[in-house]
Amino acid sequence: MPHKHGKHTPRLHKFGKWMPSTLDSHHEWLGGLIAHVDNKTDDELHPVLKEFQNLIETNTRVYLLIQAMFTELPRNRVYATDPTGCPQIRDYQHMLRVLNHLLTTAPSWSDFTHRVGLVGLPINAVLDWPMGTPSGYAAFLDPEINAMLKKVLNAWGEYLQSPDSAHVLDDSQYGWFGETGKDSLVTVANLNRTNYSFEEMFVCDPSKKYHGYKSWDDFFTRVFRPGIRPVASPEDDNVIANACESQPYKVARGVKGRDVFWIKSQPYSVFDMLAHDPFAEQFVGGTVYQAFLSALSYHRWHAPVSGKIVKAYVVDGTYYSEPLFEGLGDPHPHEIDSVGEVTAQEYITATATRALIFIESDNPAIGLMAFMGIGMCEVSTCDITVSEGQHVTKGEEIGMFHFGGSTHCLLFRKGVNVNGFPSTDTDKNVPVRGKVAVVSP
Repeated sequence: MPHKHGKHTPRLHKFGKWMPSTLDSHHEWLGGLIAHVDNKTDDELHPVLKEFQNLIETNTRVYLLIQAMFTELPRNRVYATDPTGCPQIRDYQHMLRVLNHLLTTAPSWSDFTHRVGLVGLPINAVLDWPMGTPSGYAAFLDPEINAMLKKVLNAWGEYLQSPDSAHVLDDSQYGWFGETGKDSLVTVANLNRTNYSFEEMFVCDPSKKYHGYKSWDDFFTRVFRPGIRPVASPEDDNVIANACESQPYKVARGVKGRDVFWIKSQPYSVFDMLAHDPFAEQFVGGTVYQAFLSALSYHRWHAPVSGKIVKAYVVDGTYYSEPLFEGLGDPHPHEIDSVGEVTAQEYITATATRALIFIESDNPAIGLMAFMGIGMCEVSTCDITVSEGQHVTKGEEIGMFHFGGSTHCLLFRKGVNVNGFPSTDTDKNVPVRGKVAVVSP
């Protein structure tokens, strides 16, 4: 996906509105958050952040990396202050205080939040500048730091599954069921094809508080009503169903077993994507289809084919790692890309936390295929809801993402003649369970 590195050029992105679309938008949002935290009386740190602080202060390697990623940021307007002069994150103590606020805050709606694209990834926005430094690159690949971040994200996830998190689901100006929030949810779900209301599309009870949703996560993992997303050609095993409601990102053929996926061209690296699983060799030379889920979309996964689940498990990975070319480590100097993880989607297929589900299709022209659900940034939970040995029917639910941004891949083996993928030029979602490709016997 092309993006520009000129100092005064806004970096627009079209995938999902997870992150700010320009540097100034990022400054404005983050500056407001930091000002809010800085004006509060110091709250006691959450226990998981006390543990994070202890790791930083007792592990020399971690301390050096975390400290260095802040000191490596250039001392200029872009990284030091927002346009109003509000200070940005300055050191790890400041970072912990801002994270402390976010751990008991559910993503809320506002016209401004939607405009800058921060409805789903507030923690990523906090870490965005330091993760684009050379030391940030090393820090967010560090196993101990990632294990700690997993604990932090799990703590946030527990809050988002609690009843306290549901308060952002009201119909106020900043609630998800306020006029602008609800209109955007409906527009995205109708795909420019239908004209349903939210209540007609999703299982909910508008007569109840928060439309009957018990928590932010309950709303985030909402389900379509029966018939809203029909299965494509349910009797034709040559038609592949779309596994996620998602925007097409890339189709790659003849993929290599191992490649330099951290460079700007970002080719896929099958062995790394599939975590060196014994099945990985079968996908060398095959086809990869990748698509991106938007912040406002449906986040459950559905079986692309009918067949037997032969293996299904989650691979722990990194949470805020982006390649050096997105940041200050690029040999050609430029500013940090404010949407680095979004524009490095191939890189995260091999590094981020991901669910691997291998399906032996009932159709011998497909045979073994793989679904990958890839958690980006705040999505630390890839939730597989099928088990090994289970037979699934095309379109049946196989799992879901919890809280945050996400992408997914379908992998087909070499020799599988699969075509008809949707154009990657579109900025619209393809409906889940709709046709995404066709296999020729």
